[in-house]
Amino acid sequence: MHIKNTNIIHAKKSLGQNFLKSKTALLAMINAGEITSKDTVLEIGPGQGALTEKILETGAKVIAVEKDDRLIEFLNEKFASQTQNGQFTLIHGDILELDLSTIGLKTVDYKLIANIPYYITGLIFRKFLSGDIQPSKLVIMVQKEIADRIIARDNKESLLSLSVKAYGTAKKVMKVDKENFSPKPKVDSAILLINNISKDFFDKISEKDFFEVIKTGFAHKRKMLIANLKEKFGTTAQTSQNNLQKIFQDLKISEKARSEDLKLEDWKNLIKNLSI
Repeated sequence: MHIKNTNIIHAKKSLGQNFLKSKTALLAMINAGEITSKDTVLEIGPGQGALTEKILETGAKVIAVEKDDRLIEFLNEKFASQTQNGQFTLIHGDILELDLSTIGLKTVDYKLIANIPYYITGLIFRKFLSGDIQPSKLVIMVQKEIADRIIARDNKESLLSLSVKAYGTAKKVMKVDKENFSPKPKVDSAILLINNISKDFFDKISEKDFFEVIKTGFAHKRKMLIANLKEKFGTTAQTSQNNLQKIFQDLKISEKARSEDLKLEDWKNLIKNLSI
């Protein structure tokens, strides 16, 4: 997603661009990020710079990564003075291919604000949550349905919600109606905040084991969790059907539970007791 403040450059469908017009949403993203003059902010897809402008007004240093060739000259001209004084750095490239260490970023030493094409949402989560150089906060515009799934509004967890919550605290900041974008997308959006980002959750289990087990758990959604686990891990004596039943009993997890019923800590405890 990009932010549009003039009619000079039109949204490019091939890049998944839908320009944001809502000043309320812009300010909500700034406030959610709790941006101050001491911060370094990585912005993905600055577009025509409406959000960039608001971030710069806080005094924060901005590193913006823009893939669209058409916008580079426009942004360089618009923020020429901030570029000169070192407050603004524009990188022409693809954020998914960019090595963050080459632009001087360090873990939890920056904040990320992203108005991105929705088709790369999952890839952005993977790069910035499970990657080696995590931001301290992530403020991202996503489809409303995705935000609701991540915060498990219906108290049902998903592969997506668990994958995000393992790295930070997720909160839906506000809904943004589709009328606030140009061109208007087919679905409503939401601003999502992910705070307290770290890998502390993986102090006693490995990331590899965590994702292997939750993917197994959600492999067949109609099956009970214990049946899914038996199919993958039940070939060894340690994780036979009887032992799986005992593990569930010890952890006070119902044998009739489905994967969506377990909270993040339940999965951690389960993984610690499985022989993987």
